[in-house]
Amino acid sequence: MGMIKHVVMWKFREGAEGKSRQESALWMKEQLEKLVGVVPEICSLEVGVNTKDDEMAYDAVLISTFEDEEALRRYKVHPEHLKISDYCKKLRESRTVVDYII
Repeated sequence: MGMIKHVVMWKFREGAEGKSRQESALWMKEQLEKLVGVVPEICSLEVGVNTKDDEMAYDAVLISTFEDEEALRRYKVHPEHLKISDYCKKLRESRTVVDYII
């Protein structure tokens, strides 16, 4: 089995937790990037904040890689990741994910 690419996109609610959608996206970027070096399972991690003004566009995207599905599972339950994930649930309108083997 090969490495796993983990892609997540979020749409945020305007005004959630006192933040604009843009502020929520920037918060996610900052927090997720801090996980590099903290969560050992992360092979690579990139967070993009949307610049396209389109109703169909998501506000932020995470593109990350892991050695295998077990490493991805450990990342998902890591306490530092869970802190971000729990707060994100207060901010997001919707979330979509794709995991695939590379």
